[in-house]
Amino acid sequence: MISNLPLDQIIQGDCCEVLAQLPEKSVDLIFADPPYNLQLQQELLRPNMTKVDAVDDEWDQFADFAAYDTFTTAWLLACRRVLKDNGTIWVIGSYHNIYRVGKIMMDLGFWMLNDLVWIKTNPMPQFRGVRFANAHETLLWAKRSRNQKRYTFNYHMMKHLNDEKQMRSDWELPLCTGAERLRVNGEKGHTTQKPEALLYRVILSSSNPGDVVLDPFFGSGTTGAVAKRLHRHYIGVEREPTYVALAQARIAGVSPNQFDDAVFTLKTRRNAPRIAFAALLEAGLLQPGDALYFRKSGPQATIMADAHIAINGLRGSIHAVGAELAGQPACNGWENWYYRDKATGELRLIDVLRECMRAPR
Repeated sequence: MISNLPLDQIIQGDCCEVLAQLPEKSVDLIFADPPYNLQLQQELLRPNMTKVDAVDDEWDQFADFAAYDTFTTAWLLACRRVLKDNGTIWVIGSYHNIYRVGKIMMDLGFWMLNDLVWIKTNPMPQFRGVRFANAHETLLWAKRSRNQKRYTFNYHMMKHLNDEKQMRSDWELPLCTGAERLRVNGEKGHTTQKPEALLYRVILSSSNPGDVVLDPFFGSGTTGAVAKRLHRHYIGVEREPTYVALAQARIAGVSPNQFDDAVFTLKTRRNAPRIAFAALLEAGLLQPGDALYFRKSGPQATIMADAHIAINGLRGSIHAVGAELAGQPACNGWENWYYRDKATGELRLIDVLRECMRAPR
């Protein structure tokens, strides 16, 4: 058993065997790009009879679907064991394998959050003309279990990344080409190298600086390179020694800037420190007996010493009383109750006082 996590390292070996040596519930995020089991039966030729550089590696070949399912179940179980209770996992695949992988994930207890489509802006043509050009791959994003209440999703960061529009589940990104494509002696260093833009979205959306990102099929090291750029730790597991060497050299060449982690995070109300309404009384920002006004021009309630508010026979929290007055099942009291500023006489949201409590002192 590995007593300490091998942070920022690539471990050569079978992913199931290596993951069995890692501490249970020790990683925050997993990105898995497993073999697709493409079942290529013959050479692919272009119309000019030149050979297509397709995926025909030994690691992508399985005897049959049953063998592939056994393999998939084993590595998913190994991943689930090391994933924290608040962690998530991403798995990418094509039509050849993703449906089998998704079914197995659900059977093992993972709970799907999204399926996302990577739409390739420069896909390989369908040279034989016998089916549609395969222009996308599917990513499954899942949490560890259905009952898991907490997981990282940096919604606002993704919205900012998408020109202030809610990011959708269809991602239009080019294939890994040009200078980004690693080559050895003029040949592709890895047949299925993923673009860094894809991993940038995955890692930025569902992890935080300092988190541990595990990739059990590390390949050419895209996950590690992007994790390093974004101030995350990575753990890579890769069976093929040639890929290990390729990834090590690639990641060694990444020089992340030395800015504070604040550059890579976004403070939102969702991740801000929790402040109880009672804290405003304890700090003297409000006093027992002060009045609160519902939705500014609405009914007036009185603040009680125990941080409840009372109005017309109703008594409870700012949220419960607000819900009753609004006739709704729930109400965010911070955004509906106003107090009168003693200095100006103006009515202001009590949320202003909460932000005062959160401000550095």
